[in-house]
Amino acid sequence: MSHDHGHGAPDHRGRLAVAFGLTATVLAAQAVGALLTGSLALLVDTAHVLTDAAGLGMALVAAHLSRRAATSRRTWGYRRAEVLAALAQSAVLLAVGVYVLVEGVRRLAEPPEVPSTELLVFGAVGLVANVAAIAVLAGGRRATFNTRAAFLEVLNDALGSVGVIAAAVVIAATGWQQADAVAGLLIGVLIVPRAFRLLRETAAVLLESTPPGLDLDAVRGHLLALEHVREVHDLHATLVATGLPVVTAHVVVDDACFGDGHTARILDQLQECLATHFDVSVEHSTFQIEPASHRDHERLGHA
Repeated sequence: MSHDHGHGAPDHRGRLAVAFGLTATVLAAQAVGALLTGSLALLVDTAHVLTDAAGLGMALVAAHLSRRAATSRRTWGYRRAEVLAALAQSAVLLAVGVYVLVEGVRRLAEPPEVPSTELLVFGAVGLVANVAAIAVLAGGRRATFNTRAAFLEVLNDALGSVGVIAAAVVIAATGWQQADAVAGLLIGVLIVPRAFRLLRETAAVLLESTPPGLDLDAVRGHLLALEHVREVHDLHATLVATGLPVVTAHVVVDDACFGDGHTARILDQLQECLATHFDVSVEHSTFQIEPASHRDHERLGHA
């Protein structure tokens, strides 16, 4: 029996498309503003929004790919496209965050002249659009790595807009040009930890680490507790994409089970155990059931 893994992915393409459209609008407005005013701060923020718009574009493409059906060549479809997109987005976010920190320190020492009125206007435009995008993405932000990364992109933009507005107000009221650099540093401090955490989680998926929340020692214990099961080895667990954990194992049972037809019942129990007994429900599990006498033919080490 074949399974369609492509269409099991949560569908958030509509949310991502709206967020991308809003971010693209902010990008166009800020690019025009940077050209008209010559503001370095606004130009830097425009480059920042360009990076985020590109990230949202990747997220939207990945969301489309993840809906494609599995084939004999790509047996999981394109489900892992969302992980690759999230990895790329988090890496870009981390790079932007580090750049903001370095540039902010430089500007504390050499603050450029920043036109406060223009900063306030374009900062407000950006904030309104980003708040709308946040509202669109908020409902599905925890559904996949992809939507989490996209939400962080938009939240990052909103923080940037708040920083621009705050800096504009301070500069207009006091003339203290370093306010722009201080706002940038605060934004960078907020960006870097979130980006690093998402980068670490997506990298763990690509390294085929055990899915978060799934304790393989506990899994082994539950399987060994089943009647007629003597040993469990070559136990592996990976996460193909969000909501798609996979477990494989070799299960040694009594030799007599192959004569009395009991192996089919054991297989049902093994799969039911993984699907129902743990916080992380494993719907895709593959077991190689072996008689105890088969151990003499195993050539590889067991885990």
